[in-house]
Amino acid sequence: EALEIKYRAKAIADVLNSTVTEALALFENIPSIRRKLQTMEDVGLGYIRLGQPATQLSGGEAQRVKLAAELAGDNTQGALYILDEPTTGLHFSEVKILLKILNRLVDGGGTVILIEHNMDLIKASDWVIDMGPGPGPRGGEVIYEGVPGGLQECPDSKTGECLRL
Repeated sequence: EALEIKYRAKAIADVLNSTVTEALALFENIPSIRRKLQTMEDVGLGYIRLGQPATQLSGGEAQRVKLAAELAGDNTQGALYILDEPTTGLHFSEVKILLKILNRLVDGGGTVILIEHNMDLIKASDWVIDMGPGPGPRGGEVIYEGVPGGLQECPDSKTGECLRL
């Protein structure tokens, strides 16, 4: 009986098979649904099907779904977000989308802490703490703390060396 119920000529199976972008058009007049779908679209997930199992999402997609859920919430004021290598596996265009998302969280009053090696995100940061002087057992010391621009002047920093290139 549930499968016989239709909304705008779409059964539940049709809705679950639609992409986020397609569902946006379908639910344009239902603000609570539209807001959540729009946020998923904003984070670059418009191609995902609504009924797609979470186990079929890539790591980057799963992180963006979580971020979209936060952005769709009422308030990020005072929230703390800690992300470990959120750019891993992302195309450079997706990194730009991620940067916009992170900026929205900060603009909403949240604090974002990243463990990251992506130079674009490091350059866009307000504050950097660089560990080193080398990787693994050769690291573990704070070798720089400050604005990203100053990191380039730190002679012991591999990250600063990459920023200088």
